[in-house]
Formats: sequence, structure tokens, C-alpha cells
Amino acid sequence: MTRSDSSVDVARRALLLGAAAALAIPAATARSGPRELLVVGAHFARVYERANGEFSGMAVEIIRAIAGELGQPVHFELYPWARAQSMVAQGQADILVGPYKSPERLASFAFSERPFYQDQMVFFSRSNAPFAWDGAYASLRDKRIVIINGWAYGDEFNAAREHLTVSVTNSVESALTMLAHGRVDLFASNVRNTEPVVPLLALEGKVIPVGRTISLQRGYFAFPKRPEYDVMRARFDRAFNAWVDSGELRKLGKRLNVQVP
Repeated sequence: MTRSDSSVDVARRALLLGAAAALAIPAATARSGPRELLVVGAHFARVYERANGEFSGMAVEIIRAIAGELGQPVHFELYPWARAQSMVAQGQADILVGPYKSPERLASFAFSERPFYQDQMVFFSRSNAPFAWDGAYASLRDKRIVIINGWAYGDEFNAAREHLTVSVTNSVESALTMLAHGRVDLFASNVRNTEPVVPLLALEGKVIPVGRTISLQRGYFAFPKRPEYDVMRARFDRAFNAWVDSGELRKLGKRLNVQVP
């Protein structure tokens, strides 16, 4: 090992030791050992996934880097998105993976100081019925649009929604199927979650992104909005901010092909 390698290891250990403090639990529970943190979320491609019982993705690697090696037990679970949000809002789980900010969510959750990924929200159309959106929501009033239950699409979309024909479904697979079969004209989604599903449904070349961005949304970690979580969240923020500033988030995003802020 070279002196340079040794310096990198020392810096990495210092970073992880700081992370350990981030998830320190209140003194009242420390006497019986660290409490296992329940981390919940829905399937988000390359961000939060489970295959053969094993969790992977950007959020999993971040949380494990902060907590796993240093004695803070964590447990990951996958739920439908609406249920995962409800569990954290009610204090039944400790960390929600990946929500975008919205006024409704700000009332229910305490968000991490900084996001850890970002998505481009776009419309998808059928390739045999292409649509060149000009960015004006008035031009969408004769279009049937499907969105995903529980997703946030940005303030402009929300403001225009009451004047649009919008249906809601629970999965990208369902929405793409509706689009492909002509039951809707447009599907509003993010590129990261949609691109991997297209070949699974044999829709290559049949559905295409419109091109113009609806909004740029950033994904955060979120915690129950309760006073007993304030200390843990503040320590998490300090450790995560140090991890981001070290360049580790940028390297992780590049490796996993996930856009970072």
C-alpha cells in the first residue's frame, strides 16, 4: 500500500466515523443498544431496488455507508409508494427513500437538507402518434394523460391539472400499457424509471419521450415530522453533507447512471 492509499483509507474511516454519529440514537434508548432503523420506499430504478431478496441502488449504498459498518442496524423494506409514505408520516418507519418535495409532503415529512438524485419529468407518447409539446399546458387540453399515484410533477403541472384530462395508475408498467394500447395519449413520468421498463414490455420503438421537460425534480431522504426525530435527522444531515462534499455521491451517481444535483 502506498502512502497515498493509506491517506485515502484514513480519510474514508474518518468520514464513516462521522457518519456513525449521524445516526446516534437518543440517550434514553442507548442503554439497550442502537435501535434498528426501518427504511422504506417503492421500487425506483437504480435508486431503491430488490432482487432475489437483496436490496441495491443508490439510496441503499448511501445508507449502508453511513450506518452499516458502524453498528447502526438498518432494515430495508419495499412497499407500494402510497403506503411507504404513510408509514413514515405516521412514525411507523424511520426513513423514506427518494421523495420529491411538494407542498403536501412538506406538511407531512422532514426532508434531508440536500437531495441525493434528480430526475427529468417528461411526457411519453406513442411513436405512431408523436406529439411535439410546446411547453404550454393549454395545448394538452385535448389529450388524455396518465400519471402515477403519489408522484410529484411540479407546481406548474399541479396548477394546470384541473383543466386537463388526467387518470391515475399505480405503476409504470400499467401506464405504459395504457399508452401502448391507446387508452391514453400521453404518460407523464421520469426517464430513469421508465426506460428500463420499455424493453420488458417489448415496447422499444413504440413509445418515445416527447422531448420537452415537464420539470426537474430532486429526490431526498425524508423522516417523520416529529420532535423526537430532530436530533437524528440533524446528525444524518451533517454526515450526509460531508459524504457529498467528499465527492462520493458524484462517483456513486456516475457508477449507477443516476443524475445527481
